[in-house]
Amino acid sequence: MSNELERLHSLNTVGVISYVLHLVVAVAGVVPGAQMGVTLLLVALVIDLIKRPDAAGTWHESHFNWRLRTLFIAGVLYVVTVPLWLLFVLPGMVAWWVISFWFLYRIVRGMIRLNAGQSMEF
Repeated sequence: MSNELERLHSLNTVGVISYVLHLVVAVAGVVPGAQMGVTLLLVALVIDLIKRPDAAGTWHESHFNWRLRTLFIAGVLYVVTVPLWLLFVLPGMVAWWVISFWFLYRIVRGMIRLNAGQSMEF
């Protein structure tokens, strides 16, 4: 039983680290001039991809899927809205703020549920 508790504790630690990395980038995305770049997101992505198999069959698995899905959707939305920046700056800025606030909401929601020991509902 202690091995299972150690496994869950380790997954919780990894989840907190990943969510914090996402949170730093999400907050920077909604604060003008505070862009952190994609480096922290890439670190979080690598952590999630490497540790995701360890979470199979636990409630932590839903958090790994939540973070990966959030990152993928936000990435696609950012790429799709790049032409708005090229054509019109203001619509591009508004689109990216909306995406960034959505990203921030998803990360905070995930952190709250992780802290409560609850799985993510899709």
